Amino acid sequence: MANKGPSYGLSREVASRIEKKYDAELEDRLTEWIIVQCGPSVGKPEPGRQGFQAWLKDGIVLSELINSLYPPSEKPIKKIQTSTMAFKQMEQVAQFLKAAENYGVVKTDSFQTVDLWDGKDLAAVQRTILALGSIAVTKDDGFYKGDPSWFHRKAHENRRDFSDEQLKEGKNVIGLQMGSNKGASQAGGTGYGRPRQIINN
Repeated sequence: MANKGPSYGLSREVASRIEKKYDAELEDRLTEWIIVQCGPSVGKPEPGRQGFQAWLKDGIVLSELINSLYPPSEKPIKKIQTSTMAFKQMEQVAQFLKAAENYGVVKTDSFQTVDLWDGKDLAAVQRTILALGSIAVTKDDGFYKGDPSWFHRKAHENRRDFSDEQLKEGKNVIGLQMGSNKGASQAGGTGYGRPRQIINN
């Protein structure tokens, strides 16, 4: 039976589409940020998709990354375990995903553990790290390291709190904008169902 490569049971067409979504330039930028953010202790991956996957797969680098965005006393992942056991590595990745969500990464930007572990969708892994970097730059709390131009700032929510009095005033304005029919009547209008008279002179 022929080796399907990285498709992992996916059809060739689907696997090819997923491959195309993976961004080699983004890989370079994300790798550079992670190394700057965490320090040289995290090492450097072999170039390319498989090197990137192997670097992140055990969850250690990802855990170091999320911890680096907090003060030392508030690190979300208290214990980073080095293990060769698959379930331990997957557990470590899951811890990162939970911590990233608490940090502000929305579920739609989060990859699934299998996306990284089985190499099913490494573009989704890139998307999660990209979202994490954007939030870190936006928070601007002193924990982000690296060039701020590597990530887009997220738009801030412009939250406004109105008093009950202001809300009542707003309802009145809306009422006036909708118009008024005071004084209007249908007098002189043709009744429904009656034919119009056409007079020829």
